[in-house]
Amino acid sequence: MLLCHRRPGRTHYPDVWDLPGGHVEEGEQTVDALVRELAEELGIIPEPVEGPPWLTLTADGLQLDVYLVDRWRGEPRNVAVDEHDAIRWVGVNELADLDLAHVSYLPMLRGALA
Repeated sequence: MLLCHRRPGRTHYPDVWDLPGGHVEEGEQTVDALVRELAEELGIIPEPVEGPPWLTLTADGLQLDVYLVDRWRGEPRNVAVDEHDAIRWVGVNELADLDLAHVSYLPMLRGALA
């Protein structure tokens, strides 16, 4: 799974590993936001993402729709250097050692990798 490390100076969720993606703009569908954010953050274009989110997480006043993307065009790279200081492919055995953006991420990401 590809995770992004948020820069320590970020206002929200600094110095933690997070999923790529971001806010849905007004009038934008979540899947369109996913495509836009992956292009802005990783420089990739996901192949058609169909169906509902794999999981929806509601916590701390936020709603996070999580999609599993397993096909894309381009090579993932850290395009959003003002937001992230690193990106990294992570295996299931490494997740517990990472400082994740939210406590609920650990079981959620383990489930995705199972």
